Amino acid sequence: MRKSVRTLLAAALVLGVAAGPAVVPAVAAAPPGAGPAGAVSGPGPAGTVPAPGLSEAMSAPGLAEAMSAPGLAEAMSAVVAGLPRADATAALVRVGGAEGAWRGGAGVHDLESGAPADQGARFRAGSVTKVFTAATVLQLAAEGRIDLDRSARSYLPELIPGRYASVTVRQLLNHTHGIPAAGLPGTTVEEWYAHRFDTYTPRELVRSAVAKPREFRPGTRQHYLNIGYTVAGLIVERVTGDDFEDQVERRILRPLGLRDTYLPRGAAELVGPYNHGYQTMRLDDGTTGLRDVSVWGTSEAWAAGDLVSTTADLERFVRELFAGRVVRGPLLAEMFTLPGVTDLTTGAPAAYSAGLSMKRLGGLEVWGKTGGRWGYNTAVASTRDGSRTLVYSVNSTDAKGQDMNRTALGLMVAAYGLPD
Repeated sequence: MRKSVRTLLAAALVLGVAAGPAVVPAVAAAPPGAGPAGAVSGPGPAGTVPAPGLSEAMSAPGLAEAMSAPGLAEAMSAVVAGLPRADATAALVRVGGAEGAWRGGAGVHDLESGAPADQGARFRAGSVTKVFTAATVLQLAAEGRIDLDRSARSYLPELIPGRYASVTVRQLLNHTHGIPAAGLPGTTVEEWYAHRFDTYTPRELVRSAVAKPREFRPGTRQHYLNIGYTVAGLIVERVTGDDFEDQVERRILRPLGLRDTYLPRGAAELVGPYNHGYQTMRLDDGTTGLRDVSVWGTSEAWAAGDLVSTTADLERFVRELFAGRVVRGPLLAEMFTLPGVTDLTTGAPAAYSAGLSMKRLGGLEVWGKTGGRWGYNTAVASTRDGSRTLVYSVNSTDAKGQDMNRTALGLMVAAYGLPD
């Protein structure tokens, strides 16, 4: 394998992304009617009613807005040119910050109609949810209602058993808690698809996880899992006496004017206009191809991964977060502090803080978070000073697999450069 290819593959862990196989034998060419990169979408499918306040699709010719940094606009445009293709059916991208702004999109709303992708579409943001959850917990910590050094068991004594008595709230947020993943049915995408409408309560998920032996002594290693954020969401509910979703809406969504972002409370269908997500899997006739996975329940993800948003909303969120206007004062440092431990699986230095992750790209220290739901990959990223931000949604056909989606990887590298 050539060195340049190895270098690109090393970026598979950029900002904690989970994606899928790089080679997919489907959708190699655009279907009839598909628009070119940067095309502005037309109306959604019949029966789709735009939700109040939903961002309007951009209407400028060619859609792309040039960025002041030389070559960046061309690099970003090149990554999304030619969609749909084998690894992705659509992509929506925003680059911003002090160095200028660029917006672009490509691909199709759905493969059946071939209509251009809706540039203001909502999408499943996956584990980007964790940034919102961490920010909510840290706001409550600033108010003295949550103590990051207090044990999770002290908040949820009826749920957290003695073997996990020393796990702190901070360890839940930075993945050093040692609690294993909850048990869920299925080991393949086909089996998970068959269970896509199964529902779980957060307490059921936690009971399943804490019934198992701990993976390591809390605070000694790092293992990125959803379960810590499920426990954190329950702690938010315990100390506020309110639904987790309502707290996120009251503390973050409404104050920032994120009108197109919501927590679906496990609902399987997206509300408002969206570009369809597709996943490569074995079909009913035994062949391998693409299945529309836009409708899929999210109760197993909850506070760890069920957010729905738009690129415009996420760009505003990351800008306000990094500027200290979401989590204020010294507690913001929790989001930019990596624990001094190693990863349980790889042995590499810990890469996750409270809600975020860090990777050095192109000589820059880039902080952010990626997320994957079936058919969708999302990322928010920024330099610490906010000089360059990146938000993308890629309708990946290989989401949640072992390797990073090719289009998503290309966008990250085009925005920041190769991993150091």
